[in-house]
Amino acid sequence: MQTLMKNRINQLFEDKKDVLNIYFTAGYPSLGDTVKVASALEKAGADMLEIGMPFSDPIADGPTIQDSSQIALESGMTLELLFEQLEELRAHVSIPVLLMGYVNPVMQFGIERFCESCEQVGVDGVIVPDLPMQEYLETYQSLFDKHGIRNTFLISPNTSEDRIRQIDDCTNGFIYVVSSSSITGAKKGVQEGQLAYYQRIKEMNLKNPQLIGFGISDHQTYRTACDYTNGAIIGSAFIKQLSKDASEEGIENFVKGIKEKSS
Repeated sequence: MQTLMKNRINQLFEDKKDVLNIYFTAGYPSLGDTVKVASALEKAGADMLEIGMPFSDPIADGPTIQDSSQIALESGMTLELLFEQLEELRAHVSIPVLLMGYVNPVMQFGIERFCESCEQVGVDGVIVPDLPMQEYLETYQSLFDKHGIRNTFLISPNTSEDRIRQIDDCTNGFIYVVSSSSITGAKKGVQEGQLAYYQRIKEMNLKNPQLIGFGISDHQTYRTACDYTNGAIIGSAFIKQLSKDASEEGIENFVKGIKEKSS
């Protein structure tokens, strides 16, 4: 059955600990950079990629990612163009790839067409923070499963245990643990109360792997996330890197700095 088939996301969590998932915005810093950045990240040692679908009103994102989305949109990035660019993705990238964005552009594109396009170009999963869980379960889950697309739900410090258990029951990839009740953005160190929250999630013994995101920006915050979950997601800190230096060497140094403690 299609719903029972493993994809790259499932295989990654079976094979690896301390997963580093890196987010970047499609079409940033330049319109044609999407696959180039993805390829450089895999070569640098990233374990999974999250490609942002630019949107004019990214409600969960902080200024850094908002700015990158605006630049990409002004350059001409659309979902149509993104899928055209991703046609060559699997010639250069073998690790799991997700698309992250908001439901409005996906609806305008057409959800069935979106899922078909993801399958055709080798996208393994999606993160759509403003897609209601009940709507997904009742209307879209069968479509996602048909095309082998893993849908990722987010939880936060305010998410009830019942809700987390429900999300765990209907997840077939991983759970995105939002580190704090805030928008995305690099923060220094671990904030007060976060470790207790991470410990609470760890003690729930969820059946699905989890990655911590929002505010992960350096080796310390990455390692702390790995101590409590299966790894971490880095977004804003990498977008800042791209704004300064999007070369293959710059990307390699960034990933190395996250994974390895500086002497």
